Amino acid sequence: MTEKEMIKVSIEEFSRLQGYMLEVEKDTSVYRNMKRRYIELKVFLQVSGVNITELDMIKE
Repeated sequence: MTEKEMIKVSIEEFSRLQGYMLEVEKDTSVYRNMKRRYIELKVFLQVSGVNITELDMIKE
């Protein structure tokens, strides 16, 4: 997988994950697990030079 493909897949996952996070209660273990992945993806995308300002619906 090329770097561009990896970034594309990560953007798609980041967007999809945020949709799920908005649907569940914040005080659940499911949300905490999703938030961990959200942070991982956010860091990866930022390091890759992606401006996630418009993509980030959670803003945590």
